[in-house]
Amino acid sequence: MAGIWQKLKLNMVPTGLLNNIITSVADIYIGRKGLCTDGEEREGRISYERGIAVASTAFSQVVTTADPHIIMLLEEAFIEQELSFCSEVDIHTSSSLTHALQSFEDAFSCLETVEDSIKYKAADTTWPHSQKYRIQGYPKDAFHLACIAHRTRLHNTLRSPGINMIEKSLLE
Repeated sequence: MAGIWQKLKLNMVPTGLLNNIITSVADIYIGRKGLCTDGEEREGRISYERGIAVASTAFSQVVTTADPHIIMLLEEAFIEQELSFCSEVDIHTSSSLTHALQSFEDAFSCLETVEDSIKYKAADTTWPHSQKYRIQGYPKDAFHLACIAHRTRLHNTLRSPGINMIEKSLLE
């Protein structure tokens, strides 16, 4: 988590947004647990819905900035928090989340290169120019691959049977 705080400091992201993401994941986790515990369903529902609402608001705020650094930082924070609450026996989910975090790290490195136009022009020449390796004329680099993988992960979750419609709205 210290890595995210350092990135936030460098990018001057409002810390309130990160705090909201951390709080929301904890509330969602506590809520899910409560929903599955006899006698704690009401409190679980309240915590779960509060977590979804806070996360939705935070992501709505960050999307309006259109800053890829900030958007990815909050997505990374959300995934990091989910991984911290992931059960040790849930190897499929923890593997997927760990892979997502690594792809975000690669994407951040890519964004640093993109910010330097000379470096990016040089990097662009190393990518094939066939449509298979390009997105809207730009290389299908680590940033694009991370976004594609994250979108796929979200879409796969949306297809899961039994997922709550409130949570689906957050994922969308």
